[in-house]
Amino acid sequence: MPKSKTVFFCKECGNESPKWLGKCPACGAWDSFVEEPVAPKSKAGNGGAGPAGRLNGGTKAAPVELSKIDTQEDTRISTGIEEFDRVLGGGIVHASLVLVGGDPGIGKSTLLLQVCKTLVEKGLNVLYISGEESLRQIKMRADRLGKFNNELMLLAETSLDNIEEILAERKPDVAVIDSIQTMYREDIAASPGSVSQVRETTGALLRIGKNLGISIFIVGHVTKEGVVAGPRVLEHMVDTVLYFEGDNSSAYRVLRSVKNRFGSTNEVGVFEMQSSGLREVKNPSEYMLQGHPVGEPGSVIAASLEGTRPILVEVQALVCKTTFNMPRRTAAGTDANRVNLLMAVLEKRLGLQLGFCDAYVNVAGGLRVAEPAIDLAIVLAILSSFKNKPLPENSLVFGEVGLTGEIRGVSQAEQRVAEAVNLGYETCILPQVNAKTIKNSKIKLIGVSHVCELGKLL
Repeated sequence: MPKSKTVFFCKECGNESPKWLGKCPACGAWDSFVEEPVAPKSKAGNGGAGPAGRLNGGTKAAPVELSKIDTQEDTRISTGIEEFDRVLGGGIVHASLVLVGGDPGIGKSTLLLQVCKTLVEKGLNVLYISGEESLRQIKMRADRLGKFNNELMLLAETSLDNIEEILAERKPDVAVIDSIQTMYREDIAASPGSVSQVRETTGALLRIGKNLGISIFIVGHVTKEGVVAGPRVLEHMVDTVLYFEGDNSSAYRVLRSVKNRFGSTNEVGVFEMQSSGLREVKNPSEYMLQGHPVGEPGSVIAASLEGTRPILVEVQALVCKTTFNMPRRTAAGTDANRVNLLMAVLEKRLGLQLGFCDAYVNVAGGLRVAEPAIDLAIVLAILSSFKNKPLPENSLVFGEVGLTGEIRGVSQAEQRVAEAVNLGYETCILPQVNAKTIKNSKIKLIGVSHVCELGKLL
């Protein structure tokens, strides 16, 4: 028997090497090379004899003039779930390939099964392919989600060769692959979930989706670092990458887009996990602020912006004397380095003795906010906890803080103030630059330009 050839693949970027390397020369990742058998050259090209070649009838693609390409608005398919459509940029794009990643048990399969339910009710042909669950298990989840249309097609299969034949025969409008790590090609000796299998199966699904005009969703597991398992080239091949985030112990879920060729990557969708499935949260601000304390030191309401949607979140801070030689600094829901920077600004510009105190900062509700507009809320929360004095009731805060202590303006201030008015807030503390541009506001505006002015607010 001839010895099978093997090569080394980088798990991060898919770079190939004939020998093992400690550091990938392409992406710079350390200890990322794994040894796998060489994938045989596929005959499934556009003019080949494989399944993908048969899709085009064995003919080569011909160039088309730009002016003759149709770009009508009806190429997007509405899923009937507004939060899901928002993240996709307005709906499912025809013949697109969408990757949905998330932690195990976070609700990826539940979300996509609900999407299938609404699409079938609209009269579309939908095929749900599962490589992890049996048909009985999928039916049990479907019964929990409500009454389904009998026209939804289910398939339990892991062989991509069989899946390609079924997709070419059925030609559904939308197909779901759950999950890509369980799919395999028979002509590749590597095990399912390996670099070779994931790359080849994704490439095959990309070809069949574009050739047949099928919109395909593929589910991807994530690693402990929070990225989709498999080579990073997987994210480069697909049109859209969505991450389903949240804490398993909390009912709160966030669908976030990190790549979208057909829309913005700043939008988020908010869901609540219930016994009957995922429920849309149309007003995330009201949901986030449920049960927040009133008149407590260290609690500040901040106006953040996710895409075009303003979301109000509660920023909490706890400052107390330390019993250690080195004080502890902990941040949840925001960047810990940013918190350390803001505390250094307070020590330098206001003379606060924070070097002898532990500091804990938390964005309540499980949402992670990286926007600089919550800097002012973090500063006020730390200052409020340090002085043990609460902020005035029904107050809202937003603004960016610089290293010299100046409070800089932020974008879309009017939308943030309008959201505060809708939720009944009476006072808004914001940068002086933004306060001058907002006219005819129904809320009291307090403009500040430097952190030295914050002492009079407490």
